[in-house]
Formats: sequence, structure tokens, C-alpha cells
Amino acid sequence: MRVLIVNTSEKTGGAAVAANRLMEALINNGVKAKMLVGDKQTDEISVVPLPHKWAVKWHFLRERLSIFLRLHLQKKHLFEIDIANSGSDITRLPEFKEADVIHLNWINQGMLSLNNIRKIVKSGKPVVWTMHDLWAATGICHYARTCPSFRTGCHNCTLLPLHGSANDLSRQIWERKKRLYQGSNIHFVTCSRWLEDQAKQSALLSGQRITAIPNTIDTRIFCPIDKKEARLKAGLPAEGRIILFVSQKVTDERKGVVYFIDALNRLAEKHPEMKENTAVAVLGGCSEEVCQQLQMPSYPLGYVSDDSKIVSIYNSADVYVLPSLEDNLPNTIMEATACGVPSVAFRVGGIPEMIDHKRTGYLANFKDATDLAEGIRWTLNDADKNTLSAACIKKVAHNYSQQSVAMRYIEVYNELIALKRYII
Repeated sequence: MRVLIVNTSEKTGGAAVAANRLMEALINNGVKAKMLVGDKQTDEISVVPLPHKWAVKWHFLRERLSIFLRLHLQKKHLFEIDIANSGSDITRLPEFKEADVIHLNWINQGMLSLNNIRKIVKSGKPVVWTMHDLWAATGICHYARTCPSFRTGCHNCTLLPLHGSANDLSRQIWERKKRLYQGSNIHFVTCSRWLEDQAKQSALLSGQRITAIPNTIDTRIFCPIDKKEARLKAGLPAEGRIILFVSQKVTDERKGVVYFIDALNRLAEKHPEMKENTAVAVLGGCSEEVCQQLQMPSYPLGYVSDDSKIVSIYNSADVYVLPSLEDNLPNTIMEATACGVPSVAFRVGGIPEMIDHKRTGYLANFKDATDLAEGIRWTLNDADKNTLSAACIKKVAHNYSQQSVAMRYIEVYNELIALKRYII
């Protein structure tokens, strides 16, 4: 079986990380998998870049310009909206022609247009589309937040000037997606049961096949190592406790950094001794901005791409905190858990599927900085560290191992191939 995984980037972003890990899992389980990307960043031979790099940039700029004009030349929400009006035709590529299954992942920002996806569907090849967010089930947004419109038909979009209109950009793209999906051979996969439930509520995906399969992780890489050795490699203090926060861009509002700062400063004020025995490590872009607002000793680590150093940073931590306001199945929680580090997060999105409350971490009430602080305190002071760590490792082995996830995808692929042969 030959599978072509399609994703905008090879390495940047959670979807890229997940797609890479899936490719490796499939290869390790007998599937000939390749990855087609718009932005190739390594020399990995199983990853193929789109030809004509200038064209990839042009498609990106053309889409952003269209959105910028629709936003009345305002930058706010510029990268929260995708309309897929420009992209590359991949159906002529040899990698596409030789594939038995086309597996779409995150294909926004000029990778594929809706017309390109239509050509892929019309090729007759089975198509799997892994949803890393809700974009495939909405008009133009990736996360609906509290907006209910995707359940009936997007319109009056809050991301648009003056909250859009009855026939605004979100409605127009909604209608284009609706025509695309009618009679298509796409099998949608969500990374969490929460996103599966959201997708099934969308009028766009009514009657479509939707399956929940989690992301995978290589537990040979993300695994527990000696804490002292890890801190030495990560450049973090050997003594004391470390609280970790990780995001590609830590100031991203959706990752809840405001609540992270609030919770830690509450702890520092209520428990002054924490300023002496506890430090905070912040991994990701703009980490200095966050550290400047903390009342505890802090270490801005910036952006790190080397897996071995990232593993050292996770293993340096006593607790990982991610107060996302909306999230699907965060890779970072999976990575921390695989390293035996308990996580504290809000009870939102797909996160409750990843954290077993007071067994592998702590689920705080949504947008409650006081409860978030209590979760951090409980994990550091009250919980049995060895028991928590062992439960974390067991959770990952049972739910997110390469073999278990690969076999579930292979089952979907085989089902689609069999259906295609039956129809023919």
C-alpha cells in the first residue's frame, strides 16, 4: 500500500509534527508512506516538496491579500481565516499518481485550494482527511469558540468587519465546501473524540464518514531520562522544581498564557517560598515576553527544533502547564506525558481525553486561574510523583503508540480501497 500524506509544512506547527509522526508509524508498520509539503525543511528522502517554490509563495500571498482586502486592510484575524482560493494542483505529480490513498492533513495557507481538492476527489483515489482543527467543518475559521453558526450554515462571522452579513465571506466559502463534499469519497478523521463530536454537529459534514483516531508519538524518543542529566543538557538549574510551558508562539492567545501568568503569580504571592525553590521554563517563540511578567525565577528557552533537546527540557520539568482556551489533541501534552511528566490544563476540547484527573495530571475549571494554580500546587506538593509518572507512561503506551495508531489508519485505508474496487 502506498500512502501520500499532504501537509503545508514539514516541521512547523502541531499538524506538521503529527503528520511526520504518522508517516513514520506507517512506514514502521509496512506501509510505503511519503509526505508532500509546501515547505520542506530537512533532507528526509520520504518528504517531497512541491515544485516551483516561487509558486508556493505566490499562492500564500494571493490568499492573504484576498483576506486582507476582505478585512478592510486590518491585520486583526488575518491568520485566523483561511479561504483556500489559491493552491497547487498535485494530481500531476508522480507521487500522487503512484499513491493508493491520498491523506490530507493541514493544507491551508496556499497549499491546496478548494478547486485543487475537487481535482483530487475527482481523480477517483480514496481520500482521507485528518482534521487537526475545525476548518474543514466551518466556513473560514479553525476554531468556532462559542459561535454556533457552523451547525446550520456559517454567516455573520465575528472574524469579519462589522460581524459580516447573511452572505459574507464565511457563507460563500461554506457554500463552496458544501458543493465540494457532495458525493465525495472523503473519509474525515479527527484527532480527538471532542473534535469528532464537533464535526458531526456541522451541517457541512452531515452524512459524511467521520472517525476519531488520535495522533501518535515515538516513545523511543519521547521517554523518561535522568532528570539531573536532562537539566544539564537543557541549561536549567539542577536543584529545585521546574514548571514548564510550551507553545510554538507562547503569546498565542488561544494557548491561555494570560491564565498561566496569573496562576503562577497567585502562587508566588500565596506561597512566597516558591520564589526560592521553584523556577519556570518557557519554551517557544516570544518566551522572553512571558518571563518578564512572572514573579518567580524564569528561563526563556526560545524556539527549539532539536528533538533530543526538547526531550531534555520535558524531563527537566516537574509539571507541564498548558491552559489552552480551545485545543484538539495538543502534541505537547502527549510529549510531556510520554516523558512521565504530569500535565495541568483546563477541562476543554480534547484535553480531558489526554489527562486523567489526579491520575496523570490535573484538569482545572475552564478559565479559572485560581483552580489552575491549585492544580499546579497539588501536582508539586501533594501528589505522589512516582505514581503520577508511571500512570503517564502507561497512558501513552496504551493510547498513542505507533502500532496502535498506524493499525487504525491502515484499517481505514483498506476499507476505502475495498469500497473503491466494489464501486468499480
